[in-house]
Amino acid sequence: MADELLARAAELQRRGEPFALATVVRCEAPTSAKPGSKALIRADGRVHGWVGGACAEPVVAREALEALRDGRPRLIGLYGEGGRVASRTEGILEYGMTCHSGGTLEIYVEPYLPKPQLVLVGHGPVVETLVTLGQAADFAVVALTPDTLPAGLEQHRLTEHCSVVVATHADSDEQVLESVLRTDASYVSLVASRRRAAVILERLEKLGVPAERRGRLKAPAGLDIGAVTPEEIAVSILAEIIQHRRSDKTHIAEAELPAAPVARVEAKDPICGMMVDSVTAKFRSEFSGLAVYFCCRHCKEMFDQDPERYRATLSGAV
Repeated sequence: MADELLARAAELQRRGEPFALATVVRCEAPTSAKPGSKALIRADGRVHGWVGGACAEPVVAREALEALRDGRPRLIGLYGEGGRVASRTEGILEYGMTCHSGGTLEIYVEPYLPKPQLVLVGHGPVVETLVTLGQAADFAVVALTPDTLPAGLEQHRLTEHCSVVVATHADSDEQVLESVLRTDASYVSLVASRRRAAVILERLEKLGVPAERRGRLKAPAGLDIGAVTPEEIAVSILAEIIQHRRSDKTHIAEAELPAAPVARVEAKDPICGMMVDSVTAKFRSEFSGLAVYFCCRHCKEMFDQDPERYRATLSGAV
C-alpha cells in the first residue's frame, strides 16, 4: 500500500497537482491504523490509503485541505478518554476520539504544492538572468519564443497562478501579448520603456483585447528600484512577481487548489458530536428538509432508527 501511494504521489507531482500526505507517527491501542500507515489526500477531498476509520479519516481530510490552503504541515492528535498528556501535546491540533473503541492516534500531515510557474517569452540578457534567478527562487521556469505560440501556451496551460514576462523587444509584442492576455495568467508584464508600453496598450485596444485583460498588463515590468543593467532589471521583475504572489489573493497556498465542486459545509454528527465535512462525508440522511452528516455508518444507523430523538441536536446540520 505504501509503495502504491508513493507512486501515486510521484505521478501527481509530475502532473503538478497538489496533494497532502498523512502519516501515522504514534498510536495507543486500540486503533486500526499503526505507525507508518499512510493516506494521500487530493485537493478535491478524495482519500487514498488508510490512517484510521470513521473517526480519523474526516478529521485528517479536513486538516489536509487546510494544509493545502495555508501551505503549512501540521500534527494532529486524536485522543480517546484519558489519552491527553499536557506536556506531550504542545503544537498538536487536538481532537477527541469519538469512536466507541477509543484509542489514540497522532498523524503528521504534510502538503505538497506544485512549484509556481514562471513563463518567459522572448530573448535577451533580462530573460537569461530571469531563468537563473527564477530557478534559484524555486520557480518552474519555462522559456518560449514567439514562434512557439500559441502551441506553447496550450502545452503549459497558463492558469491564474502563472506569471508571464514578455521580452520580445518590438519583434512581435502585440501578437504575443494578445495571446498571453487571453489566458488566465494573473501576472503579465512587458519589458519595454514607458513610451513603448503606452503604444503597445493602444494597439492592444485596437486589436480588441478587453479592458479588464489589458488592465492586468504591468508595463514596464518590474518594481521601480532604479534598475539600469539587465541583471538589475531582472531582479526588479522577479521581486515584483514575488510581491504579487505573496500579497495577491492568488497566494501559492491557495493558488494551486481548484475551486471546490460544491459548497463546503461543516456540521456536527448528532450521534457522536464529531464535526463532519459535507464534501468528504460518506454517510448522510435527510430529516425535516435538512441534510444530516455522519462520521460513520454506525452513527447513521443509530440516527435513522429514531431521528426524532435527535431533532434538538440538529442546529449544526444544513
